[in-house]
Amino acid sequence: MHTDKAWFDQMEARIPKGKVRTRFAPSPTGYMHVGNLRTALYTYLIARSMDGTFILRIEDTDQGRLVEGAVDVIYKTLENCGITHDEGPDVGGPVGPYIQTERRDLYGKYAELLIERGGAYRCFCGKDEEETQEVADGTTIKKHHCGCSSMTDEEIAEKIASGAPYVVRQRIPETGTTTFSDMIFGDITVPNDSLDENVLIKSDGLPTYNFANVIDDHLMGITHVVRGTEYLSSAPKYNLLYQAFGWDVPNYVHCSPVMRDAHNKMSKRKGDPSYEDLIAMGYLSDAVVNYVALLGWSPGGEREIYTLDELIDIFRIENLSKSPAIFDIEKLTHFNSEYIRAMAPAKFAEVAEPYIRQSVKKPETDTAAIAALLQQRCEKLTDIPEKVDFFDELPDYDIELFTHKKSKTDADSSREMLNILLPLLRDLPEWTDESILALLTGLSEKLEVKNAKVMWPLRIAVSGKAVTPGGAVEICRILGREETLARVEKALQKLG
Repeated sequence: MHTDKAWFDQMEARIPKGKVRTRFAPSPTGYMHVGNLRTALYTYLIARSMDGTFILRIEDTDQGRLVEGAVDVIYKTLENCGITHDEGPDVGGPVGPYIQTERRDLYGKYAELLIERGGAYRCFCGKDEEETQEVADGTTIKKHHCGCSSMTDEEIAEKIASGAPYVVRQRIPETGTTTFSDMIFGDITVPNDSLDENVLIKSDGLPTYNFANVIDDHLMGITHVVRGTEYLSSAPKYNLLYQAFGWDVPNYVHCSPVMRDAHNKMSKRKGDPSYEDLIAMGYLSDAVVNYVALLGWSPGGEREIYTLDELIDIFRIENLSKSPAIFDIEKLTHFNSEYIRAMAPAKFAEVAEPYIRQSVKKPETDTAAIAALLQQRCEKLTDIPEKVDFFDELPDYDIELFTHKKSKTDADSSREMLNILLPLLRDLPEWTDESILALLTGLSEKLEVKNAKVMWPLRIAVSGKAVTPGGAVEICRILGREETLARVEKALQKLG
């Protein structure tokens, strides 16, 4: 054996044992799509619900697809969603480094070990040589085929000495079957002649995903591997690698895809939103996390709204579904509105302020007071600017707005009511909700009309809109006496 046994023994000795260890291993290729976020969340929930360790690993071996700043997007997304990792590039840990390109030397050594154990071979072909081959179930597939797998040691040594470039390919048994077990889909058996001999180490010395994740998962002591069902077809090849090394196979958890509809997977290229897009669209991280958790997993029962800590308490792998999940933006909007209504008023005021300030520029305007009107009437944060733009500037409006069947008002009755209200508002001793409300209800009682006949004309006069957050009382109080009187006078001018 040409490899250093003592070095491999030392690597084995570093592997943590005795508890659940999961990993989220994204590639830094830009945004965090919904499927990626769900994988991170399920991986995190498995670790936390089983008192285990959650690891972040950056898989950057595909250098051609790397996007500058993408690693920061991963960190920021996980932090905003409350998904905290115990080990990773930024926090360290006992089995680092946690970035694949920084582990480059490891993969070459394990490739040599795999070659010695018969699980791989050096392939010197200048390009893939494919041939059509019929497999056991009668279908035909294209598979790599060359004579490199049967080269003698002398021929290999001669090639290497001449400087011939090569890749390392996995050696697949020509006959028999391979069975792997998944915690959602159960046991799955495939014929070996349907498996291609994939490249494990590229000619530049970097590993492919198929090889690096097996090495890293073993050396990091990963007990549960969570990924999408698109990797089900690769699972037999992973098993053969584990078996060739003599390692225990981790628990596989393959999650069904998140779909746009019954036939199409979600895709950023087709306009489906990423996590960052959803936040930009006015959704709260907590609501997104709650909704994403239910895309393919159900705790049972009628309840849908859960905090992250509650999800940890109730999460069970056996409740994951085999069926694809449909992403429903209207359902997410419902979740978001529930989260907004449940927020502490001070917290909502803090979150809403930047959106209010997009329309309300006057520094003297109390944004917290406006937020209090919005909280029970808002589904998304991005709804806010158009709901409150009238606070800064009265829009141009049609006097038809004064006509309201239910309130029994029209332009004439509204003019009459505003003429009565104007001096009363001017002389009101205190400008508070209580005093304004007492004035308006007292007037309706005195005139023996319904409150709406007094309040509707005033609401239109001070907002210029038929639909507003809050009614006449709250709007007048926030605008202040001077601005309210000016707007009532302008309404009377409109009404002639």
